[in-house]
Amino acid sequence: MANYIYDLGCSALWGGDIAYDVDNIKCVLVDSAVYTPNKITDQFLSDIPLGARVATSSNLVGKTITGRAIDADDVVLPTVTGAVSEYVVIYQDTGVEATSQLLIFVDTATGLPVTPDGTDITIRWNASGIATL
Repeated sequence: MANYIYDLGCSALWGGDIAYDVDNIKCVLVDSAVYTPNKITDQFLSDIPLGARVATSSNLVGKTITGRAIDADDVVLPTVTGAVSEYVVIYQDTGVEATSQLLIFVDTATGLPVTPDGTDITIRWNASGIATL
């Protein structure tokens, strides 16, 4: 696979339903043995089985939009345990899984896959930004 913006997430961003720089945006480490992503139909956090979600971040900080590029500060997930994680998914957190919009799927970041061993895991975004719309 390759990194991508979920189709329905892109529509929500372009349509103004999500304000990336203002809304609660988080990321989750995901186990590919439990979640098979679908760029076209996956829409909400509830589309990723609970058992596939290895660790979830707090809200992203330092979020920026420059031209068509979105970015944020790197993320530290503290003391992570669980299954090997091959993906990172960025989503808008509404507080309800069935309405928390999936935005960006990442599987080619440096350090992926990662095997949690109880230590902190740092997600370092690409220097040019997380994604370009």
